[in-house]
Amino acid sequence: MEVAPFTLGADPSALTEAYAAEMGEVARKAGIAVCGLHWLLVKPEGLHLTTFDDAVRAHTVAFMQHLARICAALGGSVMVLGSPRQRSVPEGEMYGDAFARAADACRSVCEVAGPLGVTLALEPLTPEDTNFLASADEAARLMRAVDHDACKMHLDVRAMCSETRTIPELIAAHADDLAHFHANDKNLRGPGTGDVDFAPIAKALHDVDYDGWVSVEVFDYAPDGPTVARQSLEYLRRVFA
Repeated sequence: MEVAPFTLGADPSALTEAYAAEMGEVARKAGIAVCGLHWLLVKPEGLHLTTFDDAVRAHTVAFMQHLARICAALGGSVMVLGSPRQRSVPEGEMYGDAFARAADACRSVCEVAGPLGVTLALEPLTPEDTNFLASADEAARLMRAVDHDACKMHLDVRAMCSETRTIPELIAAHADDLAHFHANDKNLRGPGTGDVDFAPIAKALHDVDYDGWVSVEVFDYAPDGPTVARQSLEYLRRVFA
């Protein structure tokens, strides 16, 4: 299971490592592994990664460092940096300045996350979602700028559908930096529900010896969450077989 921090408490900044460890143990007793966290910056309000406001950015970095500790206490090993609104370059700001601020911020997070065994995985999204890290190559450039072993890349099928290269080509190009993977369809539902053929994607991950998680993230939960999870797992087991 990949956990959004705000599902553990209305204010994730108030979560304690002891509580996270307790929740991690509950999951393990139920036979569920916690792979990590996503939707990092949705709550509390007011977080932003690329803003020129030093105080807001410092608060965001401190919060992400806190989440690294929570992730480790849960038993997770990856934090997916999506949160498109909280990373987009604010109107009127220079992209280069925002990029440099993001690199510094992520490096500071990795300095805490790395010793805990937690990786910060930069997630490229679509240009419709954000104006920052809107391609795999852009995320790779930021990863290089961060220059820390705990900073890697995450690839998401829906997002890759917006790129000019095919998904297998993107997987091959970024294989050495890949730490996590989202399996979803461009229709916002689970794998196998739309037009995306996951057989070539599974083969591409196999060909590059990817051994991390393949996590299902959807935005349309019809008919319900458990059904989506069961059907997605059944489909992925077939294509990965």
